[in-house]
Amino acid sequence: MKGLLRSQPAVAFMITAMMILSWGCSIGTPDTRAADGRAIRDTEAQWSKAAAKDVDAFVSFYADDAAVLPPNAPISTSKGTTRATLRPMFEAPGFSLTFQASKVEVARSGDIGYSYGTYSMTMNDPKGAPINDKGKFVTVYRKQADGKWKAIVDTFNSDLPLPPPPALAPVHHAKAKAVKKAHKKR
Repeated sequence: MKGLLRSQPAVAFMITAMMILSWGCSIGTPDTRAADGRAIRDTEAQWSKAAAKDVDAFVSFYADDAAVLPPNAPISTSKGTTRATLRPMFEAPGFSLTFQASKVEVARSGDIGYSYGTYSMTMNDPKGAPINDKGKFVTVYRKQADGKWKAIVDTFNSDLPLPPPPALAPVHHAKAKAVKKAHKKR
């Protein structure tokens, strides 16, 4: 019985220490998702304004290792190739681009977020007539060491239907016979 009495303060101490440790571990990190979501929306508002200026200002919103997936073009995985891919669009006469997020979501960890929304773009065709495009985008963001949000994955595409394929030239009857005859010889 004497040994048990001596160990009661030690047991009480261990139980108290475990309770304090488990309570401290359950506190966790603060939930910054709302503030981070506002920061991403603010970043996109600045980015949309930069789109009216020049391609370099636009590309500055991408992280150095960002992947940009433009429609009808290969994936770009560096700022240099992204700049080269987007430059003709930015240099087109009458070019303008605006975009706005419909939804912004940030992970509980506070280091990754995404947005999706719509864009509106105008540029002139070779004859000078305006071409209007509307579409949608998805952008994934990563919080940088300085607390700013940079795009790490970005893709967009048009809501407009594809133009019809060009009409095939009619095949001359004599030419068709020659092709058919050549295939029979094989």
